[in-house]
Amino acid sequence: MFRYNDIQKSGGWGTINSTETFKEGSKNDVIISVKKRLQSAGFYTAGDTTNLYNNELLNAVNKAATSFGLRADGSIDKNLIKQLNVPVEERIKQMLINLERMKWMPEAPSNFLLANIPEYRLHIVEKGKEVWGMSVVVGKAANKTVIFSDELKYVVFSPYWNVPRSIVRNEIYPAMRRNGSYLRRKNMEVTGYSNGLPIVRQKPGNSNALGHVKFIFPNSYNIYFHDTPSRDLFSRQQRAFSHGCIRVERPYDLAVYLLRNQPEWTSENIKAAMDSSEEKWVTLGKSVPVFITYFTSWVDKDGILHFADDIYGHDKKLAAHLFE
Repeated sequence: MFRYNDIQKSGGWGTINSTETFKEGSKNDVIISVKKRLQSAGFYTAGDTTNLYNNELLNAVNKAATSFGLRADGSIDKNLIKQLNVPVEERIKQMLINLERMKWMPEAPSNFLLANIPEYRLHIVEKGKEVWGMSVVVGKAANKTVIFSDELKYVVFSPYWNVPRSIVRNEIYPAMRRNGSYLRRKNMEVTGYSNGLPIVRQKPGNSNALGHVKFIFPNSYNIYFHDTPSRDLFSRQQRAFSHGCIRVERPYDLAVYLLRNQPEWTSENIKAAMDSSEEKWVTLGKSVPVFITYFTSWVDKDGILHFADDIYGHDKKLAAHLFE
């Protein structure tokens, strides 16, 4: 933050005006501005500030793209320029907002799982250090994933999806009325009725919305981690598509990790359970703390400062209390 404060005192970093895309080898005066901007943020350390997109700039561009949650493909494009043009004053506020959030965090144990919503990522931490992680899909703006902490206690293989009443009311029931074969095509069944509305669940299988496994940390919000048949979503930069639960990119690996101390759950048994037509609940030998967080600025294990978009508007609301 001290670097950013110094930049603010010296008048900020100005605006880069460009809608073009540049790759290594390009020549343009915009590249001079990009080099200077990346120098000020500490990404570009070379002394060359000519209009040539050189190899040193390529490395700096990829580092900057990663810090903003963009694809590190070497492109200086409108998405990167947009992030570089955020005023230094706004970046300082963003850091202060997230430092305030850090005060609200409960004390973390040595081993835990942390899903950071704006980052679209799940972090697996052991002995206070991240050991691996994966991309996730979170709730869309209309179905925000809730921020809370709990303990993961169950792995459910080949799960039924008990469709929430709101989805039955708004999506499933209207589709049932339009098409008599809708439930059969979606591998769903009605198990009863409540206040005139059918109670619907989707059977285990390849088309199941929860995929082949889900991970339960019992909570009043009915939020959990789960697999998904929509694998293509993980390749997108913005991944807010769910109804509130968190879809994980590597469900099999997560199951293996959580059950690593339960010898009966070999990799073969886990694969068989995931491909079964019958639901099976497994209780973990030891519950794992889970934190669902909302940080739009953080420093990673390598000391790199990151920024993410305020996808739910939580920063904006907190800023109104901190700065106005």
